[in-house]
Amino acid sequence: MTSTFDSAARAVDELTVLVPDFPKPGIVFRDLTPVFADGRALKLITDALVEPFRGAVDVVAGVEARGFLLAAAAAYALGVGVAVIRKAGKLPREVLAQGYLLEYGQATLEVQPHDLPPGCRVLVLDDILATGGTLAAATTLVERAGWTVAGVSVVLELDGLGGRAALPGRDIRSLVIA
Repeated sequence: MTSTFDSAARAVDELTVLVPDFPKPGIVFRDLTPVFADGRALKLITDALVEPFRGAVDVVAGVEARGFLLAAAAAYALGVGVAVIRKAGKLPREVLAQGYLLEYGQATLEVQPHDLPPGCRVLVLDDILATGGTLAAATTLVERAGWTVAGVSVVLELDGLGGRAALPGRDIRSLVIA
């Protein structure tokens, strides 16, 4: 019998569209939107992303933007709340901010630290782990807010970019490593 994890990984492999030279020449962009658009695949990947953390998290945090899709589905599947880690300037109340480097530049993420109680166990979700800058900033923000990073879960990890090295000591789960 095929496991949910294997079925989810197969769906990601089959439905991901490779887009050459985006966002700049020489980059092959892995577009996961067709994966999310397929109801069966979305259910499979949601279940596979959260299963290792079932019972060990109080809330799921999604990193803007595609991480929001995953976090909402995962929170629903686990019966817990959802939190957002947003790009700078999008949250209306007091924020903590964390700058980081992207593959193509730099950016800042923010959280509202009073949205969750101190010590809350947070599963951080995003679509892709590339160089690790975005998820390193997200996990740093979670801890700066007084919450605990229970784990990091992603649909796709780009192995050749070394993203895991930016997240030492983290429990990282990837459905597909390419």
